[in-house]
Amino acid sequence: MRLLFVKLRHIGDALLLTPTLAAVKQALPRAEIWVVVRRGSEGILAGCPHIDQLRTAMIPEHGTARDAHRGADASLLRQLRTARFEHAFELGGGDRGRWLVALSGARGRTTNTVARRFPRFWKPGFNRPSLTRRYGFHEVQRDYIAVADILPLPEEIPPLRFDPTAVQPWEPAESFTDYAVIHAGTRRGNKAWLEDRWIETGRKLLKHVPRVILSCGPDPAERALAARLREALGPAAVSTDGQTNWAQLAGLLHRAKLFVGVDTAAMHLAAACNCPTVALFGGSKIFEWYPWRVRHRTVRPHDWLGEEAALAIPPENLMREIPSDRVLAACDDVLSGGGIIQPENSRLMVAVQ
Repeated sequence: MRLLFVKLRHIGDALLLTPTLAAVKQALPRAEIWVVVRRGSEGILAGCPHIDQLRTAMIPEHGTARDAHRGADASLLRQLRTARFEHAFELGGGDRGRWLVALSGARGRTTNTVARRFPRFWKPGFNRPSLTRRYGFHEVQRDYIAVADILPLPEEIPPLRFDPTAVQPWEPAESFTDYAVIHAGTRRGNKAWLEDRWIETGRKLLKHVPRVILSCGPDPAERALAARLREALGPAAVSTDGQTNWAQLAGLLHRAKLFVGVDTAAMHLAAACNCPTVALFGGSKIFEWYPWRVRHRTVRPHDWLGEEAALAIPPENLMREIPSDRVLAACDDVLSGGGIIQPENSRLMVAVQ
């Protein structure tokens, strides 16, 4: 049996697909699994041993790039049609993924057709729709439910996966044995925390561990932030300076005592590496994006109004309302062995239709 999973969303979203792929391989060990993600997301799936074929689709662009992207998508679609899938799943909720699955030639084609804002004109393209309402679930659960509506998956949803055998060394930290990782940067400014509070957090962590690694992406603003934090924290801090790939960062996280960061792909990678985590959330809905099945604490603004009321407040304002003492307390708790390991809703649940 050959199965196709298409999820054309951001990098972290691709990693959140790994529990579903693990469960599919457990239930159907002879299945050949194909995955299509957005170009640039494939590296974070390097530690998922359940993928037999990985393909990428171009990131949507405007203007003159559109023609080139149409050609790339047409070439990808030809590969998919040639593969002759028994079943194809669209899990990203976007039109480009829906086109790929609807035209893939797969015998069975699934997407969630009761999702909010699902255009009715897509329904004829999917002959085995997922009909479970998705609101109120973690993103991992939403993927899992859509597939479990069709395939006989186990009730227990697995953890995220970045296999230790797939990690790569990062030479500047190869000798480190006792350290924490801070990932302060984010490409979305509305998720950014105040710089002086990161410095305060880093100094506190250095009372617990002899080293702090400042992880960051290749974006110049992220690298500059990490450089300023390194200077403020002194010689016990080292920055990756945007030079690590996902497999190298996974190698650091597998050995780290703690990860502290905002809601990013790096936070989800920490969960995939079973690294105890403290995650800062402003406007993001924690129930959709919390660190999946890893010992963790989430920290949000001091005077929390609730998920729905927070939607009316600019996320950057919410991030400024996160006090450093709450983050420091969460770090102390997790470093001492506390934190949530497995939320009650980590099992497969069926929402009321």
